[in-house]
Amino acid sequence: MTILADLQSPADLRGLTEPELMQLAAEIRQTIISTVAETGGHLGSSLGVVELTIALHKLLESPRDKIVWDTGHQAYPHKLLTGRLERFRTLRSLDGVGGFPRRSESPHDVFDGGHAGRGCRSPRVSPKPATCATGWSGSRSWSVTRRS
Repeated sequence: MTILADLQSPADLRGLTEPELMQLAAEIRQTIISTVAETGGHLGSSLGVVELTIALHKLLESPRDKIVWDTGHQAYPHKLLTGRLERFRTLRSLDGVGGFPRRSESPHDVFDGGHAGRGCRSPRVSPKPATCATGWSGSRSWSVTRRS
């Protein structure tokens, strides 16, 4: 059994050791790569935020703590950690897992994200406060801020 397949919720991350978290990151990457090879999708941007996503979900209590992906196509690791592993092979297909965060898909998705630069500045992000993850995976420049 894999660590990713055994996760029931993001809260399960708090009980994992550092080696287990590293294994989980590798499993997430492999799942994204194999899925995107079949369905298409945003590969590099999602691979660039695996450890960031694990850290956010380990430290915060989603969905109580709101995590907003300012660049929506970086949310694949978030989707895998929030209960969508079994359906992930339906990524970007009709009635499948969306390529961006969707409030209709999960209580962990608090903003219907798109490409870039909308989520953390949107007055529609509610309820506040929210943790906003912004950045670019190419330059590895990241900012995680708390909106009050």
